[in-house]
Amino acid sequence: MFDVVAIGNLNYDITLLLDRFPEFHEKIIAKSAHFGLGGAAGNTASWLAHMGVKVGFIGAVGNDEIGEAHINYFKKIGVDVGGIKVVNEHSGIAISLIKGEDKRIVKHLGANAYRDVDFEYLSKARHIHMSSNPKELIEKTANFAFEKGISISLDIGEAEVPESVEDKITYLLMNEDEFKRKYGSLDRVHDVKAKNVIITLNGGGAMIRDENGDVFEVRGLSAEVVDSTGAGDAFDAGFVYGVLKGWKLEDAAKLGTLLAYLTVQKVGARSAIIPLEEIKKISKELNPGLPF
Repeated sequence: MFDVVAIGNLNYDITLLLDRFPEFHEKIIAKSAHFGLGGAAGNTASWLAHMGVKVGFIGAVGNDEIGEAHINYFKKIGVDVGGIKVVNEHSGIAISLIKGEDKRIVKHLGANAYRDVDFEYLSKARHIHMSSNPKELIEKTANFAFEKGISISLDIGEAEVPESVEDKITYLLMNEDEFKRKYGSLDRVHDVKAKNVIITLNGGGAMIRDENGDVFEVRGLSAEVVDSTGAGDAFDAGFVYGVLKGWKLEDAAKLGTLLAYLTVQKVGARSAIIPLEEIKKISKELNPGLPF
């Protein structure tokens, strides 16, 4: 059995920090660069594994050096790789151009486009976490989870929330800009059919509408943002960890904001990942009031 099975992309991230973005047909020199493994669900799974959570993963990588690196990394940190397909296609790539808090990203799905749901593997999960998935995969997974009584968190990102399964999502996660593009004002949080809605807010913190219809906010931690890549994935990991431990949603979101706070201060989606004991130590220093 797994505490969590994560479903989503596995990418190779190329991150370039710039003083300014290039003009048309212009070449410029990046002030620094970072290369590493990424992919939203992969980042969340990596945090959870470092926190002692038993994690499985459903995804796809290419039959190449990047795919091999993903498999080896997950094996090293304890993420089960039995749900990862290896296909004859290039592994996914994400290139990020970053100037301060402004970020431009270009992705190539590659092998990620070939992932599919393994229901036998998925049936071993206490909880399912999805991030950056196509509509059809979300629908199949949400229907299966609902039928089996498995809780599911969905970080929808820029994709549309499938109306057919919106009410079957236990925890719907998105950032403030994504919510406003989909629903308009934050005041429309009650229009969302998901059981619980968690919106990470610009500038830090989160807004939560729980299953009883109550709305409350969690304050964020102030940090100088170096690179926001992976901050939402880190938040998801903290939130899911809290849910698995039976914490109040407010406390789960507080842990999410703490992990996001750590992430934005480093370049790269996984550079800030640390073991649970170190997270507890930092939590004690910052005193967000977590029930560890």
